[in-house]
Amino acid sequence: MIIDGRSIAQSICAKLWEEGKTLPRKPKLSVILVGENPASLSYIRQKERFAGIAGIDFELRQLSVDTTENALMDIIHEVNGNRFIDGLIVQLPLPRHIDTNTIIEAIDPRKDVDGFTSQNIGKLFLGTADLISCTPKGIMRLLETQKTKIQGENIVVIGKSNIVGKPLSLLLMNAGGTVTVCNKDTKDIGIFTQSADIIVVAAGSPGLLKKAMVRPGTTVIDVGCTPVDGKFLWDTDFQEIEPLCRITPVPGGVGPMTVAMLMENTHIAAKNQM
Repeated sequence: MIIDGRSIAQSICAKLWEEGKTLPRKPKLSVILVGENPASLSYIRQKERFAGIAGIDFELRQLSVDTTENALMDIIHEVNGNRFIDGLIVQLPLPRHIDTNTIIEAIDPRKDVDGFTSQNIGKLFLGTADLISCTPKGIMRLLETQKTKIQGENIVVIGKSNIVGKPLSLLLMNAGGTVTVCNKDTKDIGIFTQSADIIVVAAGSPGLLKKAMVRPGTTVIDVGCTPVDGKFLWDTDFQEIEPLCRITPVPGGVGPMTVAMLMENTHIAAKNQM
């Protein structure tokens, strides 16, 4: 069974549009892009489209690839001080001459709708965050809409990134799941996945999760999408696993949910600041 993240994401954005009618003004999201990375531009176009569905004002500030770190910091401080901008993201990756951590930490945590600042990550650790990293939050919402039981279930997360694996593991633990974290270098991953009720694979390793590694009826969330020879390959052997399990497709699964959660976070940030 395929879990249709795209339709769920569109429904969330439609509800945000209706909710926005009760606010004093439309929420506003500012996106800063340094350079002209084609993948980044594609992601930004998707964010702009979802912002329109969610009733959010969208602003793109595109800077030249040779923009200095200090110049970028000045723009971030300007946006931080603008009371009519509720959410701010700096599109990653940044050029090599700019330190990513320095830039992320410069964002006002109240406007950090990506949930990347150390303050918001600390709140996530404590279970008190309202601006939660968008991909993990989107995965949790997918599980919720599918009425997937988490409390007491065996859950395997394959991937240890700061963007997906680590924060998602915290969210699942906070929800009562029994969580095992693996990565693409874990020996005999199948030993762990064969007893899992839920598997989230976000390792960036095409075809890592095979049919023999999952039990029938398992819920599988595939986050991996790796470009190889002009094609995007998934972390799961989708064609073999899909008849046995509930599974998210790539594209159309976690990706749209990530963007929908960005819009939801922008609404939350707006309500907190208005």
